Amino acid sequence: MTMYVESNERAGREALAKPIERVRQEVMRFVTAEAGFAEVYTINGNGYPAGRTMVAPINEDWSVDLIQRAVHRRLGQLRRNPRVEITWVGEPAADSVNDRPHVYDWGLQVPRVVFLRGVAEFMDDDWTIARYQRQTAIQHAKGLTRAPARAPDNVRTELVGIHVRPVQVRVEGFGVGAQSFTWSIGSADEAGQGRPGARRGNE
Repeated sequence: MTMYVESNERAGREALAKPIERVRQEVMRFVTAEAGFAEVYTINGNGYPAGRTMVAPINEDWSVDLIQRAVHRRLGQLRRNPRVEITWVGEPAADSVNDRPHVYDWGLQVPRVVFLRGVAEFMDDDWTIARYQRQTAIQHAKGLTRAPARAPDNVRTELVGIHVRPVQVRVEGFGVGAQSFTWSIGSADEAGQGRPGARRGNE
C-alpha cells in the first residue's frame, strides 16, 4: 500500500512523515474514541453533495456500518449513486502548529479531520439486526440507554442497514504543521486519486 504525504504549507520545514502504521493507529483511536458524530455526504438528484450529521461506527478494516431509519432521503440517493464521503472533525492535536500558511494566516491551529471515501451497499435484515444489536450493547454498557429498545421485528420494519466499503482515507492534523496523509484501500482509480508531486511513503 502507498501513502501520499503532502506538506500543504510553505517550504522550509524539514519534517519527516510519521510511519504509516503510527498514523493509522492515531486516526483509528481518534474516530473511535474522540470524534463522536460524523458528517455523511451523498449525491442528491441534482448532482450536489448532500451532508448530514450521523452516527457512523467504523470497523478495524476502515469499513463503516450505518444503521438508520427507513424514511430518510439519503437512502434513495445512495440507491442512485452509492458513492459516499464520511468525515470526522475534532480539536487540533496538542502539538499542532500552523505557522507556514500559503495564502492566509488565520491564526488557528490545524484541526484533526478524517475523510473516508467509500461505496455503500444495502444489507439484508439479518445483517442489520446483528449490527444494531451489537452497537446497542456497546452503548448500553456505557450507560447510554435513551434510544428506543427495538425488537428484531421492529428493526426489520423501521431500520435499514448499509455497509460502506472504504476505498480511500485522507487525514489532516495528524502530522507536522499542515501535513496530510492519504492512502487507498481499493484501487487508485476507484478512489479518485491522482496527486502528481506528492511525496510517497511505502508500508
